Amino acid sequence: MRISGKTIECVQGDITDQPDMEAIVNAANAGLRSGGGVAGAIHRAAGPGLEAECRSLAPIRPGEAVMTTAHSLPNRHVIHCLGPVYGRDRPSDVLLASCYSNALRLADRAGIASIAFPALSTGAFGYPAEPAARIAFRTILAELPALTAVRRIRFVLFNESDLKTHQRVLEETAGRKPGQG
Repeated sequence: MRISGKTIECVQGDITDQPDMEAIVNAANAGLRSGGGVAGAIHRAAGPGLEAECRSLAPIRPGEAVMTTAHSLPNRHVIHCLGPVYGRDRPSDVLLASCYSNALRLADRAGIASIAFPALSTGAFGYPAEPAARIAFRTILAELPALTAVRRIRFVLFNESDLKTHQRVLEETAGRKPGQG
């Protein structure tokens, strides 16, 4: 979907296998270490250099974003965001929105043209997929006019159910009828 001269897309796949994106976003933990889910997959694919580079940047707080190089990943950068743990970190909607806006602003300042996001906070952190998608897309649409470098934003969803939810919520949030442009 094209909005304000920029492309927002949703695909099903593996966040570590996005060779056409300059940056990918890690659903990080506070210590920026390997773990389960997205963080574990990114750290395994990037190799031990990523964790070594992250040491000096940790810890981060919910809503914050920091950037590293991508090491053995096919991208130039990894932007690490600590999303809120649903039901614990409050206000969870504000903290989740901060993840997306801080990641986009960091990418834009670095001159990054393309960025791929996972569904932040929806895995082990327990945020329900649909409300999380609404926050993500509202935040992204609000940030779009200010972005000068970022031209392409991709959501990489792990399963078909999350893909369908994100596609529908994107269309609704952008004011388009399902299946329209």
